[in-house]
Amino acid sequence: MNGDIVIVGGGVIGSAIASFTLEDPAFRGTVAVVERDPGYVRASSALSASSIRQQFSTAVNIAISRFGIDFLRGIGECLAVDGDRPQIGLVEHGYLYLATAQGAALLERNHALQRQYGVDVALLDADALRRRFPWLRTDDVALGSLGLSGEGWFDGYSVMQAFRRRARSRGARYLHAEGCGFDVDDSRIVALRLTDGASIEGDAFVNAAGPWAARVAAWLDVDLPVHARRRSVFAFRCPTPIERCPLVIDTSGMWFRPEGEGSFICGISPDAANDPDDLPLDVEHALFDDVLWPALAARVPAFEALRPMQSWAGYYEMNTFDHNAILGAHSRWSNLYFANGFSGHGLQQAPAVGRGIAELLVHGRYTTLDLSALAFERIEQRRPLVELNVI
Repeated sequence: MNGDIVIVGGGVIGSAIASFTLEDPAFRGTVAVVERDPGYVRASSALSASSIRQQFSTAVNIAISRFGIDFLRGIGECLAVDGDRPQIGLVEHGYLYLATAQGAALLERNHALQRQYGVDVALLDADALRRRFPWLRTDDVALGSLGLSGEGWFDGYSVMQAFRRRARSRGARYLHAEGCGFDVDDSRIVALRLTDGASIEGDAFVNAAGPWAARVAAWLDVDLPVHARRRSVFAFRCPTPIERCPLVIDTSGMWFRPEGEGSFICGISPDAANDPDDLPLDVEHALFDDVLWPALAARVPAFEALRPMQSWAGYYEMNTFDHNAILGAHSRWSNLYFANGFSGHGLQQAPAVGRGIAELLVHGRYTTLDLSALAFERIEQRRPLVELNVI
């Protein structure tokens, strides 16, 4: 493409798209990124638990994560600016999914798919889990799925800033502004209107607005099933050493992982009846006291003596249709592209998605990893691609 690209949203997804687009030698245009919150105070990229896994239930998500972990391992080289190499503190201690007897069959099916696509993962019975993790209570566990490599956690804010710095070093223009609508001509968008009365003309427009993506889509009367769902994260310390701890997904749905020496973070998704859209970003402290602490102590007896620390809340941009990303062009608005609905997986999927959307913008097709299974048209056709492993 020889033209001007306008990206609505400058978090990790928008910045990754900007960076990969400007890296493509075939691109001859300009990139403008519109971000209303340049301090990223409410951005999901800054408030995430920042983890990466390959243990998904769909082939496309596995492929996205396989590219993602390779990119994160080499991010110092990939996103260096003037010799300054980003440091993201990548820790590859794996994910551990625990299942009761009722959930074992699903874990086995997912394991077969994961092994088919080369994921380094092992199924462990209760005895094997006890030997490997003696601090873990397993009397109600039938099976565990442990990522042996290619899974872990990292500093998500540093990843976002690294993409942003790289994009700016290649010429991306970041604007502290807020969009409020589009100007259109027939089936094309011609400009993004801003709340200050100005507008930005462009040849292609990308919706990378995170939890607020549905509002951007609604400017064109497009119904995008993406909603801001609050998730609280709690940090705590444990006086007893917990050796070789992965990110653990409990049978209850609760998760926890290490965060520095002797410290951990944890969380759990609220039940569907208590998960409305657009809640204020206030921590739900009762969730820790009433649900998480008992579940933590039940799974790891040493956590009975934990000491709570700080907490925070951020938004998942939840795709309520099928919990998978929504990518690519719209059927009617020919120069509108989506990069939305990551349902808690945005940071780990940003490298592959950034590259993929850049390929669509510059070449009109995916030239490396085929992400067409995540196209917007499946929403219109009511054809879900359901991801079962959503935390």
